[in-house]
Formats: sequence, C-alpha cells, structure tokens
Amino acid sequence: MAMPSSQLPEAEAAGDQAATQGTRVTRRTLLGRGAAGALGSGLALTALQTWAAQEAGAEVLLRQGGVAALFRHALAPGTFDPPGFRLGDCSTQRNLNDEGRAQARRIGEWFQTRQLRPEKVLSSPWCRCIDSATLAFGAPQVWTALGSPRGYSETTGESHLRELRQALAAASAHNGRFEVWFSHMFVQSDLARDSTSSGDALILRAPRGGDVQVLAKLSVTGST
Repeated sequence: MAMPSSQLPEAEAAGDQAATQGTRVTRRTLLGRGAAGALGSGLALTALQTWAAQEAGAEVLLRQGGVAALFRHALAPGTFDPPGFRLGDCSTQRNLNDEGRAQARRIGEWFQTRQLRPEKVLSSPWCRCIDSATLAFGAPQVWTALGSPRGYSETTGESHLRELRQALAAASAHNGRFEVWFSHMFVQSDLARDSTSSGDALILRAPRGGDVQVLAKLSVTGST
C-alpha cells in the first residue's frame, strides 16, 4: 500500500538519484539486469520487493472493493495534442505507440490472471484513453469528466472534479466491487494530488463527505 513520503524506502531515494544521473530505473530494467545490475544487488532486490509489496497491497484493496483504480493512459509519446485536434477523430490526436499498446494489454492480463473483474470501466473521450481501456478490458463507457483539459491549460474544470468526487464517493460505498477509470496525468493530479507514470494507476477511495484518499499505486506495465 502507499506509504507516507517520510517512510519511503531508501531504494526509492537511490533510484531517484540514479535517474538524475541518466539511469532509467524500472522494474523491467531491474529484472533484466538481476542482482549483478549496474545499480547493485541490494538496490535491485529492495526495489523489486517494494514493487511486489505495492502490487500485493493494490490487489487486496481491489478484492475488498469500495475503490476506483484511476489509470493514466498507456504510453503515448509527446505532450498535449496537435493544433486543431478533434475528439472522435483519432488521426488528429496524440495516440498510443507500440509500447503503449503493449502496456495496455499487460494491464488486462494482470487483472485477468487474478480474476479481478471491474464493475465498470470508464474512459476519457480521448483516443489514447479509450484505446488503453479497450485493449485492457474491452470497450469502456466514455465519460467526459475524465477528459483532458482543453488546449494548454493544466487544470481540470471544477464541474468535472465535482462529478469525479461524487462518482468516487458512490464507488467507495460498494464493498466487494471496484471500478477502473482511464484518464490523464493532469486529472490524476487535480483529483488526488498525486499522479503516475503512463499505464499505472492510483487506487482511490473517497468516503462520503470526505477527502479523496490515495490508498496505493499499481504498476503492472514496467513503464518509466
């Protein structure tokens, strides 16, 4: 489960330092390099244990229900959308690349292997979110409130945030069931004051009348 920043393991701090020195630290990298990897056997083992613990904690929460997994869409290289993009016309948008499509499939495989079936799969109207959801779970229900901010604004509209909070509170009241949402980094940040890498999720709960809580992070794609 997610831990306060003051209790993050030394491996994460070391990983951050390595990243600033040009080393890309991911679970897939560590698995590939093994104990003799460039980051050292202790760091590799501790980082893998941390990821395993996070996955296990997220799985427990999903089985208990009363949560929503808010995914950032899978990898779609670039920033924002081209000028003149149009919803409903994927050729005008920034889309998933091959690695992004592979990430989305891995999300679905992770849930399927564990027989975790969401009650709902909801997606932003943007093609990269719809495609992520479809490759993972099948055709989602498109929900405007999960959409990316228009233009170059980095703020999710207050009316959409209100909808998201209300829907999360409703989902949080359903023990034994969970929802999966596909959206954007800015939406994650504005709703939960936290965000993830492409293809990863925040496990969220919002008791009715309470604040949005980040209970765990789920990373099953090996994204950076």
